[in-house]
Amino acid sequence: MQLDDATRDRLAESLYEALESQSPVDPLTDEYDLTIEDAYDVQSRLVDRRLADGAEVVGHKVGLTSDAIQEQLGVDEPDFGRLLDTMFVEEATIPTDELVAPRVEPEIAFLVGERLDPPVSYLDVLEATRSVVPVLEIIDSRVRDWNIQIEDTIADNASSALYLTGEAVHDVDGRDLSLEGVKLHRNGELAASGVGAAVLDHPARSVAWLANTLADLDATLEPGHIVLSGSLTPAVDVEPGDVLGVEFTTLGSMHARVGDQ
Repeated sequence: MQLDDATRDRLAESLYEALESQSPVDPLTDEYDLTIEDAYDVQSRLVDRRLADGAEVVGHKVGLTSDAIQEQLGVDEPDFGRLLDTMFVEEATIPTDELVAPRVEPEIAFLVGERLDPPVSYLDVLEATRSVVPVLEIIDSRVRDWNIQIEDTIADNASSALYLTGEAVHDVDGRDLSLEGVKLHRNGELAASGVGAAVLDHPARSVAWLANTLADLDATLEPGHIVLSGSLTPAVDVEPGDVLGVEFTTLGSMHARVGDQ
């Protein structure tokens, strides 16, 4: 049974207040039997509150793209959230004053050059892609201790928080993104490594999934949108003072500091 509008509003408000206060809430699924549809509606209501504060949607992020995390949450498909302009970090210092329990993930972002109307294949995505850019995504959970089911993270805008992009964009022609490797260093030590094939066998498949899923919600990927396609590695916990280095095989390197010591 789906939740009524008043309950969905109340859950969205609780997540918004947790975001504003950095005081996490208990898992929504502890008290409510949310459906996936409920969760996405709560997400939309949460995002609407942020849009009312002056933010703008600039794209999407896809999560749960690895077999391991899908198995952990007992699901067989990814999820998505909305990216807002206020999530973009321009400098190499990641602000932590508005975060609860941050983690980082290296990803490949797609800059959409053409409207993607379903049915969309990964080849359609590659053809419609203006360029790709390396990204370091900072995820966070307003749900206490990352104790989440898929409905919790969907409602919480797919556990999105912030993201940084590399300095250079790259053409996709002649580049096999499934073979793109990455190493993530934390304080000079290797914290995680991975390859593009970890993202649904090819990062463009993640974007195709998103385009087809949005169509069911009467939405589309528009030219100019950025799509974070999913992490090439497991998420890595970070703390203020950490120094991060990300090295992609062909897409370049990124460096960032997490807050202040």
